[in-house]
Amino acid sequence: MFAAERRQLILEMVRANGAVSLRELARVVQTSEVTVRRDVRALEAEGLLDRRHGGAVLPGGFTRESGFPQKSHLATAEKTAIADLAAGLVEEGEAIVVGAGTTTQELARRLARVPGLTVVTNSLLVAQALAHANRVEVVMTGGTLRGSNYALVGSGAEQSLQGLRVSRAFLSGSGLTAERGLSTSNMLSASVDRALVQAAAEVVVLADHTKLGTDTMFQTVPTDVITRLVTDEPPGHDDRAATELQALADQGVQIAVAGSAAGGAGGDSVPAGRQPRRDVPLPGPRRGQVPGAQLRSATVLGEQPPGERARVADLRRR
Repeated sequence: MFAAERRQLILEMVRANGAVSLRELARVVQTSEVTVRRDVRALEAEGLLDRRHGGAVLPGGFTRESGFPQKSHLATAEKTAIADLAAGLVEEGEAIVVGAGTTTQELARRLARVPGLTVVTNSLLVAQALAHANRVEVVMTGGTLRGSNYALVGSGAEQSLQGLRVSRAFLSGSGLTAERGLSTSNMLSASVDRALVQAAAEVVVLADHTKLGTDTMFQTVPTDVITRLVTDEPPGHDDRAATELQALADQGVQIAVAGSAAGGAGGDSVPAGRQPRRDVPLPGPRRGQVPGAQLRSATVLGEQPPGERARVADLRRR
């Protein structure tokens, strides 16, 4: 493939997805990351895209949100490793909230094995992943369906979350920086994510390394509210990702790093001598953990039978 053809394909991928990692670009155009980095630098000089650590984004500093089909094929090995590690944080009998996203969908698939779990979510994909789990109860918010990410948004979703209290919220987004925290490109999604955060005693962010240092339009979770970040091992050459992780750690965020699964789309094997998983020793949580209310309700919040509504109302008053 000639350089002009490569660069045109790179440009089309960035325009379609909003943000693409160098690793993914190299895989698609079938060349090395060194060559792709050179192509990205040339396209940036023409003002056609912006470079970010380990990838490229739309010009202007703020990436737009990709649709689910595009997101589902990006950083798949990294998302799998992150979901494996995050699932270990969930205990039997907990009540948690899980936001929308392809990484949280991977987490939900693993939560199906946790007995006595109650999951509150606005994501149809998360609910679907848990639909056949016999010992997991799924509580869905109300709201309006947003087709691009199969999530319920709007005032109905936000109102159904008012007064609820659970132990943890698991969220993903479009970008994460130490300066602004977690962000997304859609206003309605950001508003619901903020409501999910209000319902939880602790906030766990799931974000692969391509999102570190990326800033998008709407802030969802400020850095000082994030309890823990679960991410993957950044490539050795990605100094900016390492710098961002250190900046987050300096602000008190606990960081758990999962190694990518060997091979697979978008993932490299873990280098020899490097632990596939590790927890960065950081200060403990900055807030006390509140035990999650054991919600037992109908499928959709706000549409429970009379006796169940009374019991949930009693939980809210507590």
